Amino acid sequence: YYNFEALNLPADHPARDTQDTFYINPKILLRTQTSPVQVRTMEKQAPPIRIISPGRVYRSDAVDATHSPMFHQVEGLVVDKGITMGNLKGTLELFAKNMFGESTRIRFRPHHFPFTEPSAEVDVSCFVCEGKGCSLCKGEGWIEILGAGMVHPNVL
Repeated sequence: YYNFEALNLPADHPARDTQDTFYINPKILLRTQTSPVQVRTMEKQAPPIRIISPGRVYRSDAVDATHSPMFHQVEGLVVDKGITMGNLKGTLELFAKNMFGESTRIRFRPHHFPFTEPSAEVDVSCFVCEGKGCSLCKGEGWIEILGAGMVHPNVL
């Protein structure tokens, strides 16, 4: 329930396929994201809510330089009156500058996640070539670091 239904992923969503998710049996699976922590927290705690939730996640991915069947993910959640996409963007920009350096630029690209609305993928300017293009950023000058968005009303 917490990995899919509670996060607004419909029954026919591709993430539910056995090619993407490790099922122990039809009712038990290894979580594919840390987002289920959001729902569990919102069930137990009234707003205001501010949490950071790191954890292991599992996806049935072929192993390569950027994919692994087990990896770590960090989830942040803020639920309060007056919180806007501007707050999210400012927080992520501050995070990026602290993580990758003051000269780091950030860009938001529109995306779709069933559990957020609006949703975005977030890129940082390449910290190796400073956005000029190199092998790390595949010549693009940008590196995708995360997905983000405002909690979808169906999840709230």
